[in-house]
Amino acid sequence: MNSIPLKNYSVHFNSNAYTSLNAHLNDASFSKLFILVDSNTHQHCLSKFLSEVHSEIDIEVIEIEAGESHKTIDNCVGVWNALAELGADRKSLLVNLGGGVVTDLGGFVASTFKRGISYINVPTSLLAMVDASVGGKTGVDLGPLKNQVGVISSGDMVLIDTSFLDTLPQNQLKSGLAEMLKHGLIKDKAYFDKLTDLKKLTLNDLDQLIYDSVIIKKDIVTLDPLEQGIRKHLNFGHTLGHAIESYFLSHPEKEELLHGEAIAIGMILESYISRELLDFPSEDLDYITQALLDIYNPVEIMPVDYDAIIELLKYDKKNEHGNINFVLLEDIGNPKVNCLVDNNMIKESFEFYTQKCSETS
Repeated sequence: MNSIPLKNYSVHFNSNAYTSLNAHLNDASFSKLFILVDSNTHQHCLSKFLSEVHSEIDIEVIEIEAGESHKTIDNCVGVWNALAELGADRKSLLVNLGGGVVTDLGGFVASTFKRGISYINVPTSLLAMVDASVGGKTGVDLGPLKNQVGVISSGDMVLIDTSFLDTLPQNQLKSGLAEMLKHGLIKDKAYFDKLTDLKKLTLNDLDQLIYDSVIIKKDIVTLDPLEQGIRKHLNFGHTLGHAIESYFLSHPEKEELLHGEAIAIGMILESYISRELLDFPSEDLDYITQALLDIYNPVEIMPVDYDAIIELLKYDKKNEHGNINFVLLEDIGNPKVNCLVDNNMIKESFEFYTQKCSETS
């Protein structure tokens, strides 16, 4: 696969990824190489990655705990301290080997340590490959509130090795698929259609679909790197999806949802709202709802949960001047940004989702 160039870096794939990495290590005169992993990627991915690194640079490994609950400023402090204690300087390179938690947190750590050191992201989850790999968003959560602190900062390159997907459980693959499905809904119905027909997909198909998804995001981010306009399209399903994810993360009696599981619910809810407010076609709403419920298990959201989830919307990073801004669909492939939605409409969307879940169970 050809590399995908962006403004300040490129995304490299599979064998070409390691060729590009080793050339960069040999050309850039880094003082030391640090590899940030979590407990999962330390076990399943690190040895393979190290076997592909051909350089005389000293290497140190820093490990954090796995999971969204560890994407915190406290863990940043731990990594900053580890870098300092291990002798990192401004010519050091940090490689973030992991899913979205590692690449988001690691990118933020690198962007702020000594006012910024070089870093490379090596996403190992499907979600990170198609989402966190492109756009330069870094950062951490504040408690259960998603991505409240961070910066937009591009690393030196992104390396996508799809063989790492062999280490992932099915639910993690489905979590990443949600972002790919979103790319289809905001950009390309044919792409969405192909993704929903999972029985016909091969591993070779998945490689190409990942590549296509990165291209879709790259085209949007290139036009709007700081999210002032068209880049907001990428937030379809995320306004309610993030609030649901945060609510289930913090509620002691709820089972934590993966990011993609929550975004899948958000896409159904926001497709319903799109029909009610923008005349989004009913047949497309039914098609999207059924396609997503065929892939993702129904999640029970009770009326008692509605107000607490809605309260979390005020922390959404798209909000401006006190308004909660939604991205909705006028048609598949035609999003509209900065849509205002009242609370009663949001509650209606929850009721629609619950009804559809009961019909498919």
